[in-house]
Amino acid sequence: MTKSDILEQIASNLYQGEDDVVATLVEQALDQGVTPGEILNGGLIAGMDEVGKDFKAGELFVPEVLIAARAMHAGMNVLRPLLAESDVPSAGKYVIGTVQGDLHDIGKNLVRMMLEGAGFETIDLGVDVKPDAFVAAVQEHQPQLLGMSALLTTTMPGMKATIEALQEAGLRDRVKIMIGGAPVTTAFAEQIGADAYAPDAATAVDVARGLVA
Repeated sequence: MTKSDILEQIASNLYQGEDDVVATLVEQALDQGVTPGEILNGGLIAGMDEVGKDFKAGELFVPEVLIAARAMHAGMNVLRPLLAESDVPSAGKYVIGTVQGDLHDIGKNLVRMMLEGAGFETIDLGVDVKPDAFVAAVQEHQPQLLGMSALLTTTMPGMKATIEALQEAGLRDRVKIMIGGAPVTTAFAEQIGADAYAPDAATAVDVARGLVA
């Protein structure tokens, strides 16, 4: 199999959610001398980009995206130690969490998986994250991006409180802030001083790529 054939097979099996097949194909590609970076970009990221495009177009739904993400993780488990050794740069570092008082995590998890599929290194703080926990994570991990999610209108003020806490800590200018979630809008993002808003997980990847470009 040529290099382009095996990368195409990785991408298409990832799209179909065939996790065992993806892991086997990644190993085969490595045996054939394909570099970890080529497998990451030409196989795994290419496959997740297709998933994201069709999810955005309404041709795929959340369960299918989750199954594809699982296949992407199966491939990443083989690649991760090799990527660390071969200095393949990540697309960027991304801290993500659901704001204080909010326990919803399906949207957040989907965004995290899509970002990982696009080559971002993600640090997931979980749900019900207080402003000072976001601040501590930015200090510790020094990410380029910080993502906040809220599903309840009552927890949206937690986003503003977090941005204010980052300002007080002198960290606001060091990180680009993205927000999302059902009640969140572009207007709200502007109002609280966030850098960007993304309506869904696939758009979040495009927005994140734009912010670190």
